[in-house]
Amino acid sequence: MKTNFMKRKPRKIDPCNFLEMVCTLSVLDTPSFNSIAASYSVNYSILASKQAISKKIKDECLDFFKSILALIIKTRANINEVGTTPCFFNKYKRVLVQDSTIIKLPERLFASFSGVKNAYKPVCNARIQGVYELISGKFLSFSIDPYFKNDYLAAPELEICKDDLTLRDRGYLCQNELQRHSDAKADCIYRYKTRTTLIDPQTGLEIDIYKLLKKKGCIDMKVRLNNDSQTIFRLIAAPVNEEVANIRRAKAKKEKKGHNPSKEVLELMSWTIFITTIPEDEASFKNILEIYSLRWRIEIIFKAWKSHAAFGKIHNVSEIQLRILLIARLIMVVVFTHYVYHPYERIIRSKYKREISLLKLFRFITNNLEHVELLLYSECNKNRCIAEMNLLKYCTYDKRARLNFNQIYLDIALS
Repeated sequence: MKTNFMKRKPRKIDPCNFLEMVCTLSVLDTPSFNSIAASYSVNYSILASKQAISKKIKDECLDFFKSILALIIKTRANINEVGTTPCFFNKYKRVLVQDSTIIKLPERLFASFSGVKNAYKPVCNARIQGVYELISGKFLSFSIDPYFKNDYLAAPELEICKDDLTLRDRGYLCQNELQRHSDAKADCIYRYKTRTTLIDPQTGLEIDIYKLLKKKGCIDMKVRLNNDSQTIFRLIAAPVNEEVANIRRAKAKKEKKGHNPSKEVLELMSWTIFITTIPEDEASFKNILEIYSLRWRIEIIFKAWKSHAAFGKIHNVSEIQLRILLIARLIMVVVFTHYVYHPYERIIRSKYKREISLLKLFRFITNNLEHVELLLYSECNKNRCIAEMNLLKYCTYDKRARLNFNQIYLDIALS
């Protein structure tokens, strides 16, 4: 194979069986060499030792797992999909959502992944970046980075193409990224980041957003960047109720861990502020707010994999073990989202007028991993019916007045 994981025909440990076993065990716990060997022996009736497993956990194994992850991201699900054409998003080829999540690691990996230190001990963390495409419902890429590589540093690595729409949080916002979207003829929506320099195109003076909002309450105006290209963007803002503003302030103070944000930052939390390239005649503030709310999809996926795919379970492993373990979990996340959730949520909506909950689906699958094969390979009518009934009974939203993500997405897409 290209990765050199197996250089000759295997006598005991088959690469496909090994991949399946590690991926399956990875979403249940942090598997040891001994547990992998025991499960392999039981499932494939071939006696494997923990020493044999440990010899496979090396750079070639990591390359093998990475290649499998890249392959299944690119491969389309072969199940018949029933869906609707998103009207609003006809303008865009892709709607990209990028975000990151932090996972705690063993202290022994601090030199490789960094983290934070206090007077007593260091805390090691890694940052996983994910790029999710909303129209297809598929992940496009992942990266496992040291903690110090924050969203700002990761932002330039996102590939931006013509007719893309990008939804990213303020951590990714900088003038270079706004300019990249303009140069690529792509659209973007960002939450405003305090102290971002914006110029009034008419006066040529820097805009004091806080003073402007205190005076006008709401704004929807053109601004330009303080760069050589003097690129024009749209700045929009509207007030929120005091309860929401206070929740934001409490969260900001908690995240600062004793170092209170400035008075201006706290005051600006009384407004929701966006910077976007979408013109006023195509989307009002309300439309922009609704579209940006779709970014929450990737947050739900992060929550699903942390709660139900064992991302919070990592014992004292080496760096190579850790990376293989995380890639194995990401492979399972892609299988769950691309090959189960995405095709079946359209089928369940079309046939039964119900919506699948991503969180419930992850919980159901990880508690019943034997059903994955049934969901993936349910060609005959009997198996398809069983698969659909399981999802309908255990994985759909309860009936409620509040709209779920799928309903919000369709309301926006078909408007």
